[in-house]
Amino acid sequence: MRPIIERIMVYVDGSEQSVTAVEYALCLARATGASLSALYVINTRALDELVKASIFLRSEQEEYSRDIEADAQRYCNLVKDMARGKGVPVDTLCAKGSVHQEITAMIKERSIDLLVIGELSRMHSRRDELYDDTERAMRLSSCSVLIVKDGDRVSGLFDEMV
Repeated sequence: MRPIIERIMVYVDGSEQSVTAVEYALCLARATGASLSALYVINTRALDELVKASIFLRSEQEEYSRDIEADAQRYCNLVKDMARGKGVPVDTLCAKGSVHQEITAMIKERSIDLLVIGELSRMHSRRDELYDDTERAMRLSSCSVLIVKDGDRVSGLFDEMV
């Protein structure tokens, strides 16, 4: 019988919830022997919308773009460090584009069995619901999705990992 989970991908967006998801994904990869990928998406669609709405000038867009690319690298390095500390191999990926489109494309490209995401934020309106890219990716995903909750418990499990 083939293993239930062979390839896991965790979505990292820099939030506390996504770091908790990384901790859980590392525990799960270790327990199942699955390969693990971590994906950070630089949301260029949102940046383009800020320019169109005249919130940013073109010159500011370039500076902000450099800043968010540096953030992406910082979070990919954090994931690598966390994985190295626990002896779990991880492939960190960085993409640019629309978050839900990049997540779903990477799932297909890498034949991912399980997408791990952090707890979704509370929706305050229907509009928020329409624009939440993580929730959209969850709904459009072609694989199973695990939403990580209970950060204290997950941190405890992660800390206990040898």
